[in-house]
Amino acid sequence: MTSTAQIYGYVRASSLTPAGLLDLQTSGGTTTAGPTAHPRFFSGFLGEAEPAAAALLGVANIAQARYWRPNLAALRDPVVTCNGDRLRFESFSGCCGVYARLDVLDEGMDGTALDRGTTNVDVNNDLRLALTRVRGGDPLKLEVGPEALVATTFDGTVVERKVPLPARWLRGFAEVQAVTSGYDLRAELAAADAARFLRGLPNAPRGVQWLVPAGRTLRLAASPGPGAICIAGPQRLKELLPLLRFGGKLRVYGPNVARGAHPAASVWQLDLPGMRLVLTLSPEITRGFSGEGAVLSALAGDDVIDDAEAVAALLAFDARIEPDVLAEQTGLPVARVRAALTQLGTAGRVGYDHADAAYFHRELPYDAERAAKQNPRLRAARDLLDAGAVSWDGDIATVKVEDHVQRVRLAGDGALSCTCLWYAKYQGGRGPCKHILAADAYRRGERGLTDSADADSDAASGDDVAVAAR
Repeated sequence: MTSTAQIYGYVRASSLTPAGLLDLQTSGGTTTAGPTAHPRFFSGFLGEAEPAAAALLGVANIAQARYWRPNLAALRDPVVTCNGDRLRFESFSGCCGVYARLDVLDEGMDGTALDRGTTNVDVNNDLRLALTRVRGGDPLKLEVGPEALVATTFDGTVVERKVPLPARWLRGFAEVQAVTSGYDLRAELAAADAARFLRGLPNAPRGVQWLVPAGRTLRLAASPGPGAICIAGPQRLKELLPLLRFGGKLRVYGPNVARGAHPAASVWQLDLPGMRLVLTLSPEITRGFSGEGAVLSALAGDDVIDDAEAVAALLAFDARIEPDVLAEQTGLPVARVRAALTQLGTAGRVGYDHADAAYFHRELPYDAERAAKQNPRLRAARDLLDAGAVSWDGDIATVKVEDHVQRVRLAGDGALSCTCLWYAKYQGGRGPCKHILAADAYRRGERGLTDSADADSDAASGDDVAVAAR
């Protein structure tokens, strides 16, 4: 698996003092002024101490978890973004199958946003233990970043951790927003009903299951159909359980499912006092978001890079990004703005908030753009183009792959299909295969999809299973 080393450097360890000061230390990020070693984003109080502590612990637990092959290590510090009127804490499980985000909204905090931007925050074992002890009557003052007075005397970091950062983990941040940004609200459960439903879910994985709304709750369905919600590995929702006592609605978002549909991701949003905790589950417990391929079509066009640069110049860590407004400001069609936002997502620069039905701006403190260039299907498609392996005859493209050929067919509605095993297995459900990417690019007059000059081999990543190479 391709990975780089990520070094988290903090001035001191994050802590929760007996006086109720939640001191979160930051490590390397981006602010409105540019790259900053130890940005400081917020100083003030959280309105509801106990649910805030429990929800933050849930995000940190996701960062430490692996729900598939749990014997492998997974420890990465959560990411925090200050959008001015809210703080967003994000993490991804080590298996790339669960994305978590805690949004602390304006009504959930009383203090000053000192800057906008994104950074990592230290959540160490001592802090995790302290968070479990926070009770409802305790005051909780939050500092995100070291105090300015202390910052002027830094001689260097005193807490440093070096961890592997796989390319597939970074791609997951891009894929999760690309996969789910078109989802709609499928179910809404009141607090008591949500508690009964979640506590009734099985503790052990049982493969892919389907849920349908039934009165005030959800029930298991024999097969997918209109209105159904896919859930795989229901134990991956366990971080919601400690929060049920704080009483909030549970909202579930999903795609428009047809009969016989393939497994799909699902988004679970628990409303808390002044906050929202969101968990997004991959379609199957053995299947991480990094291999979904939803971003590939948006990345394949030559003009998307230029469009993304034009859109990025207008972003300022906005809590809500409006494609219509950006289209007016850039002079681009809305469809190209959306494709540009998807491209920015591959560099960790935008996420998607279903409650607002809008993108938001953040800058992941990693070299995520390089990871996007390493996508194996994009590299393979470019190799096919460079080798002159693609030709079109009417509505059918022939793609020569070593000692055999695959054929890509253009349907009347503009959809592309392929004769390869990857397409036969997933029917486009995990993004286009390399043959479709290459044929579509050739049809548009392009000869290269991405700059892979410095890309490392990702053949062993497991994201694109063996059938993708056929």
